Amino acid sequence: MMDNEAFVILLVDDEEDILDFVGYNLRKEGYTVHTATNGRDAISLALKINPHLILLDVMMPEMDGVETCRELKRTKALDETIIVFFTARSEDFTQILSLDAGGDDYITKPIKPALLVSKVNSLLRRHKVVKQVSKVYQAGDLIIDKEKYLVFKEGREIQLARKEFELLNLLASRPDRVYTRDEILSQVWDDDVVVGERTIDVHIRKIREKTGSDHIRTLKGVGYKFVK
Repeated sequence: MMDNEAFVILLVDDEEDILDFVGYNLRKEGYTVHTATNGRDAISLALKINPHLILLDVMMPEMDGVETCRELKRTKALDETIIVFFTARSEDFTQILSLDAGGDDYITKPIKPALLVSKVNSLLRRHKVVKQVSKVYQAGDLIIDKEKYLVFKEGREIQLARKEFELLNLLASRPDRVYTRDEILSQVWDDDVVVGERTIDVHIRKIREKTGSDHIRTLKGVGYKFVK
């Protein structure tokens, strides 16, 4: 069974009821879901959150789904993002146009929630993006073993405290994604544990010292991100 919490989905549709209904069912399965109501906002948001999968409507204001897909496909940072058209238009020419624009798949509305979730699971399972949430993965010049809590750099094992490892693992699992301080506190430290923001800074400093790397970048007033 996949760890769905590790996957981020961007749902793009100009109908609020679709966003609410589909978003609810995907979140219920553990996925992290962001939404946009038009193509331009979708592109801007995708660059910020670097989603694993985008469910994209065809008919939208400002920029339609086909044009949005073409623009997304020209963005190198989103090379590994799956783009699936999710639309009520079922004509052959629309499907062909959408796939020719770079779409990875095409799902026709309406669809039962269980079937949609199954399709999403299948797409993420067979896609190369699964590598990003495997037990062992490489992040820049670091190799991180999530199961054994080990970090290696150029074959040398680096000893990290548990919270240091969890913080590094969180940032490195989604390179270039900015994590706010609130997100880090929520995901690395239990919500019931009271810690100050200075705690994050100290852990970041120790990680930098031990790994001898400059992979972790600080965005003043916002948070941190990992850069390969």
